[in-house]
Amino acid sequence: MTEETAKPRLSIARLLPLVIVVAAVALIVSMGWHEYLRPRAVADSRDMIQGFVDGNLILALLAFMVLYVVVVTLSIPGAAFLTIVGGFLFSAWVGGPAVVVAATIGATIIFLIAKTALGDVLAARAGPFIERLREGFAEGAFNYLLFLRLVPLFPFWLVNIAPAFLGVKTRTFFLATLIGIVPGTLAFSFVGGGLDSIITSAQADPGFQACIAEELSGGVATGSCKLPIDFGDFVTPEILIAFAALGVVALIPVAIRRLRERAAQ
Repeated sequence: MTEETAKPRLSIARLLPLVIVVAAVALIVSMGWHEYLRPRAVADSRDMIQGFVDGNLILALLAFMVLYVVVVTLSIPGAAFLTIVGGFLFSAWVGGPAVVVAATIGATIIFLIAKTALGDVLAARAGPFIERLREGFAEGAFNYLLFLRLVPLFPFWLVNIAPAFLGVKTRTFFLATLIGIVPGTLAFSFVGGGLDSIITSAQADPGFQACIAEELSGGVATGSCKLPIDFGDFVTPEILIAFAALGVVALIPVAIRRLRERAAQ
């Protein structure tokens, strides 16, 4: 068997999981179901949701985790807000760990889908530059991934997919994700403890009330008014500095190894 024929090839079996993901995202967006992850939707139904949680805690927690897995797997925007909602509904000490587990599972699923569908195929056809990039990343994959998880420089979905094309092992990806998302998840979960008061304050905003009045003038609530909640306010400079410091710590072993390699040359 020649080298060319030994290379992995694209096939329906390889691409099917990726096609299912794309089709699911298209369906969700076309039906507008992703809008239920917006602050307005949660605010409008928070009493009903809280009542269900109070009466069915275990079932509600499992349903929340399944929803989170789906959101992360399909890379639907709204995971950060969902983390805050988890802290609001279940407390940071219950919602936080639930999010860590669910987010890690969802991230690993989409990582495996990308790796299976395209990762091996692209790796087999990669040029010298990509190959060197893969080798360099693989040498400190755990620490690099830990840094990317701790310091939110790139979107969560991108950090889920990119390692699939860089030869990262599944175990390494899983552990780095599981550990790396803990600080950010707990931070957002604790923010969730004050979500009720934040929503109440936002609903009392004059601009929002004027929008609601205009919306109802037509006799029906269209849901077009956006609740004035800016999640940028939750990400304080102190939190960013703390994450950056943790990220630097994660890269220290890589830096030490590089220095030792240079000293040995």
